[in-house]
Amino acid sequence: MPRVGSGCAGGSGTASSPLSCAPQQVGPKLVPRQLRGRRRPSLARAIEWVAKAGDLDYIDGGVEPASKASMAGHSQFKNIMHRKSRQDAARARKFTRLLREVQVAARQGLPDPAHNPRLRAAIQACKSENVPKENIERAIRGSAGGEDYEEVRYEGYGPGGVAIIVEALTDNRNRTASEIRATFSRFGGSLGETNSVSFQFDRVGIVHYRPEVASAEEMLEAAIEAGATDCSSSEQGHEITCAPDELANVRDFLERRFGPPDQAYLGWRPLVTVPVDDERAESLFKLLEALDENDDVQRVTANFEVSERALQRLSA
Repeated sequence: MPRVGSGCAGGSGTASSPLSCAPQQVGPKLVPRQLRGRRRPSLARAIEWVAKAGDLDYIDGGVEPASKASMAGHSQFKNIMHRKSRQDAARARKFTRLLREVQVAARQGLPDPAHNPRLRAAIQACKSENVPKENIERAIRGSAGGEDYEEVRYEGYGPGGVAIIVEALTDNRNRTASEIRATFSRFGGSLGETNSVSFQFDRVGIVHYRPEVASAEEMLEAAIEAGATDCSSSEQGHEITCAPDELANVRDFLERRFGPPDQAYLGWRPLVTVPVDDERAESLFKLLEALDENDDVQRVTANFEVSERALQRLSA
């Protein structure tokens, strides 16, 4: 971007008003290509050329940057591409997790979703996230061979004493354990032994529906009829919880009433929550995000509680 005077001749180089500098400070880069070689123009004339080119706004008494859209076009493009790259990477990670669950479910049971409840739930979760059909079919076919994934669980504490459970599917336990331990340490947490924090959670079945599927009253009534233990509705959707061994029955009942759910899985529900102050909330969220970005991690659960102010600040 053309610049007008970074400082007056003989000065220290600090920024000053372009109009306060001598005309000699107008460098040759301000002169249009077609006028190079001619008599050097006056400072005011040079400023007009730059302003007309759209790089600066020419006003009486000085020069101001043009709108951010015209000045930072390159930066905005790079920011957009950076955000798009992050979004694409997150979408790819989500697809990988969903397809890995399909592969494991098909390997542990029959490759027919009609006779394999876990596989049926995994396929429905893929469809809810718009995973291509051919990718799902490829994962089912690949269950007969290919990599053998193992279900593992890691437990530890994050900043502020928050209990964290990390569920993963991996083909190399040593690699995944090393990566998870390093992530905990990098963000002020500590990886514990198996069952070191799980006693602070209940194992439950979870069924999730989009908010437009039914009203809160309709979903609550159906959940009670299905034998669920709890039903909560919000802008994010309806979450129905039940005993682990009742997950298949509750899901099937709700599916007959409202259609296939977005998700149906065994998860963890904290018995108590740990309040986290605003200072530690940022470190905690960085830890949870880093764990979630690990390719082997399927789900991260924690028992923290933060203020609305901290959530707004961190999501800004």
